[in-house]
Amino acid sequence: MKIDTPLTDEAILAELGSRITSRRLELQLTQAAVAEQAGIAKRTLERMEAGETSQLVTLIRVLRVLDATAGLDTLLPAPEARPMDLLKRKGKVRKRASGRRAAKPSGKPWSWNDEP
Repeated sequence: MKIDTPLTDEAILAELGSRITSRRLELQLTQAAVAEQAGIAKRTLERMEAGETSQLVTLIRVLRVLDATAGLDTLLPAPEARPMDLLKRKGKVRKRASGRRAAKPSGKPWSWNDEP
């Protein structure tokens, strides 16, 4: 199954758990061995594989044991500054988002009798 936007959070967790299980079995590792190497409880790994929630640091530890941390780089690629943006900001890096600006109202407020 492809992990995509229309999936629910629960479906994505279930798919990730399934992929962790598959990778662990590919490497011929038991749940106990992965849990021990990751420094987590076996029950925590069982929950992850069952598609239950876990902490991000736990996922990273398990992926490290399964030699799958390289995939994290494609998860959220490092932002690349565009040359024009660097010129506009004179080399400074953005630290805040400006948010969406509301449309400016015209000079006169609208009312029901304004239509031609």
